[in-house]
Amino acid sequence: NTHLLNVLLLLQGELGWISYPSHGWEEISGVDEHYTPIRTFQVCNVMEYSQNNWLRTNWIPRQSAQKIYVELKFTLRDCNSIPLVLGTCKETFNLLYLETDDDQGSHFREHQYLKIDTIAADESFTQTDLGDRILKLNIEVREVGPLTKKGFYLAFQDVGACVALVSVRVYFKKCPYTVRNLASFPDTVPMDSQSLVEVKGSCVNHSKEEEPPRMYCSTEGEWLVPIGKCLCNQGYEERSSTCQTCRAGFYKSGFGNTECLKCPPHSFSHHEGSLHCVCEKNYFRAEGDPASMSCTRPPSAPRNVISSINETSVILEWSWPDNTGGRRDITFAVLCKRCRSVPADGSQRCEPCRSNVRFVPRATGLYNTTVTVTDLLAHTNYTFEIEAQNGVSSLAPQMRQYAAVTITTNQAAPSPVSGIRKEKTTRNSVSLAWQEPERPNGIILDYEIKYYEKEEQETSYTILRARGCNVTLGGLKPNTAYLLQIRARTAAGYGASSTTFQFETSPDSFSISSESSQVVLIAISSAVAIILLTVLLYVLIGSLCFVFKSKHPDEKRLHFGNGHLRLPGIRTYIDPHTYEDPSQAVHEFAKELDASCIAIDKVVGAGEFGEVCSGRLRLPSKKEICVAIKTLKGGYTDKQRRDFLAEASIMGQFDHPNIIRLEGVVTRSKPVMIVTEYMENGSLDSFLRKHDAQFTGIQLVGMLRGIASGMKYLSDMGYVHRDLAARNILVNSNLVCKVSDFGLSRVLEDDPEGAYTTRGGKIPIRWTAPEAIAYRKFTSASDAWSYGIVLWEVMSYGERPYWEMSNQDVIKAVDEGYRLPPPMDCPATLYQLMLDCWQKERNNRPKFEQIVSILDKLIRNPGSLKITANTTSRPANLLLDRSSLEVPSMGTMGDWMDPMRTLPCKEAFSGVSYSSCDTIAKTSTEDLKKVGVTIVGPQKKIVSSLKALDSNTKNGPVPV
Repeated sequence: NTHLLNVLLLLQGELGWISYPSHGWEEISGVDEHYTPIRTFQVCNVMEYSQNNWLRTNWIPRQSAQKIYVELKFTLRDCNSIPLVLGTCKETFNLLYLETDDDQGSHFREHQYLKIDTIAADESFTQTDLGDRILKLNIEVREVGPLTKKGFYLAFQDVGACVALVSVRVYFKKCPYTVRNLASFPDTVPMDSQSLVEVKGSCVNHSKEEEPPRMYCSTEGEWLVPIGKCLCNQGYEERSSTCQTCRAGFYKSGFGNTECLKCPPHSFSHHEGSLHCVCEKNYFRAEGDPASMSCTRPPSAPRNVISSINETSVILEWSWPDNTGGRRDITFAVLCKRCRSVPADGSQRCEPCRSNVRFVPRATGLYNTTVTVTDLLAHTNYTFEIEAQNGVSSLAPQMRQYAAVTITTNQAAPSPVSGIRKEKTTRNSVSLAWQEPERPNGIILDYEIKYYEKEEQETSYTILRARGCNVTLGGLKPNTAYLLQIRARTAAGYGASSTTFQFETSPDSFSISSESSQVVLIAISSAVAIILLTVLLYVLIGSLCFVFKSKHPDEKRLHFGNGHLRLPGIRTYIDPHTYEDPSQAVHEFAKELDASCIAIDKVVGAGEFGEVCSGRLRLPSKKEICVAIKTLKGGYTDKQRRDFLAEASIMGQFDHPNIIRLEGVVTRSKPVMIVTEYMENGSLDSFLRKHDAQFTGIQLVGMLRGIASGMKYLSDMGYVHRDLAARNILVNSNLVCKVSDFGLSRVLEDDPEGAYTTRGGKIPIRWTAPEAIAYRKFTSASDAWSYGIVLWEVMSYGERPYWEMSNQDVIKAVDEGYRLPPPMDCPATLYQLMLDCWQKERNNRPKFEQIVSILDKLIRNPGSLKITANTTSRPANLLLDRSSLEVPSMGTMGDWMDPMRTLPCKEAFSGVSYSSCDTIAKTSTEDLKKVGVTIVGPQKKIVSSLKALDSNTKNGPVPV
């Protein structure tokens, strides 16, 4: 990153530098300590007074330098080693320079030169050194600038020293030409020593910008981390920092820095730079197929067609084709043809079936290998062509293959009669007419008319027969409602009865027109239909509910991949390490993202496996969002990759507003990445330290409620976090707290004592429950202990738990009953919740569901946060064993009830009153549950206090 302007190597011969006066500096040949011939400029006029000897270089073009560096190699003799010095001996000389726009030749004026510095030797030689040929070489570098003119001279002024210049090297620093992320950056010279130079890159040939590439050139001539990148065009791939065409037999259909892909099966590309591969003859690619998919062909015909005829219906079944054409999107289509014999030549003439022929479930787009065809004609020949189709069948109609089956329908009864109407009505008779069945399936021999009084409900009915499509019923009662059904008969028997038809006779002797009676009948029929439909729906819904409730729970189970069993509606955490292939867990629970959709803006930190960056995610047809990106550094092992992706396999199973959301992973290109939502305010501990004492109590409780809600969700799923701490809680711009850090291999930051090593891994001692430290027993109860520590961290605004105590001291103190004291201004209710979370017996700790409920009550009743925890009455050693506290003498029931109402369960006591000490002393834990005190710790304390109160009224104070 340095560029040489001029070098003085005195062994190369005379340089023609100007010496003034002429008897001052001299160009002399000699040898160095290795006896290598060298040329030097020397001066040693120490025997004379008032020395002023100048040596000037040739004119040096500045080129593009803004600032230059001068490196001097020289030797200097110690004045004390020179005997009989007459003049004034010096051990320094001056370095000067002059800027000009052109070469001034031998023109020289001392007053025009500006002094750069006085050069002194770190080591000087003596007369003895000369004899031993020990050459003590000094190296000094000086900075000159900024320079503005085309060139400059350097000058060396001797004022009475014995000095020899061995070499002069003049150079400037620059960031050299380079190519990064397929963008070229030119030689760049830093402008000054205080700022970086932003340089915009140019995409290499055959590429385009995804994001404008840029880099910064440092003052030391070094390029900093590149931002943005270019993508190779379609048909080009990245090779040796350039975009080169895809070779024949390969293709690339999109922009990006991925490699060209080999043509998929049954396709080829004969030319370089192909965007896609052409299908071989009789092979095709559907419009929606990706370029990476093999070319395919239509499937062969279905096999083993079987038909089952039932009068005028037929059930068709078949087997899958032998060859699916290389595709999975197989469907089936059934074509119906009605065939007749031509008497003239005995041939068959086929035509499409009538439109009223029904296919169940449908005629085309069938996924199953069976179909039912109904409403065919009786005694008729039909041919059914069954074709297997896939995504390319429409592209090759000439390759269509199908299986055909011919059937003849049986004799069938006629279809139901329809269109019944009243023609004329009298007091004792009614005339009716109807339409012939839509499918008579033969010659209609007669019609059967069955009718009865509506009130008698078919207990007594009358049957008549008619040859035609009309009949007159006589002998009826006046002003009476009747119900009627009609069915047709052929040689095959009776058909199905018509729908029930209702009519009424007239109250008087005159006739009623059929049109008027029909209007009335329609109104009545509509009302009856609505009532029947309502009843039917009610019965159907009730039946479904009964069936659903009666099912055994085991019958509702659903099987997922890899042999894991889940219940519908209940999500259960699955350990990704139970998968034989861990990458299967990643792809089951995490969405694979295209690296081209991710733009990295800047590096914000470093993780265990690589860098942590902020950036943006742009998915097709979705709004761009800010994301956090964890990258896996190069040179990783398979185990490191599995451990890195394990966090994504875990995170991808969670969906909760207080759990960090996984956007997806990048595993099919490098670098491997985990992409999550971006939390603007970072980790909770540092955020609280930055905003010390700036939040209200309700705001802090709201943050704690969010953390507890997230942990309740994890607990319900059966996931134990093991490392719940404020550093692993992230905060967004709306102060929403989200649980994060689900990695199985954790590294504690900035704290060499942060983990207590046991057999099996590291444990964050200050946040871990005693049983988890001693026996590695991690449960949701141990997470509840950790939540108590997080609660303490939040209320102390990010203070370090247990301060500077060592890990061993923390373990010993907690085991002996030591608990953290309440933070300053901490509400008593929250400190009581902390103590409940720190119960030594894990079964006595509150569940996260209870914690959420407690915090919800505090939010609804913010006045309860005004009573702060009292630290003055606590023992000095802070051994907060509540069994050691004494209850002072209390004279009244109110004296006892007041401190009870300051506990977290005080809301349960609101409105509770007792008539005497004898009554309250008999209160049991079951009574406390009824008034809402459900946490074991407060239950025990209250019951003990009640007993103490009873004794206190008789014998004075007793320990509780």
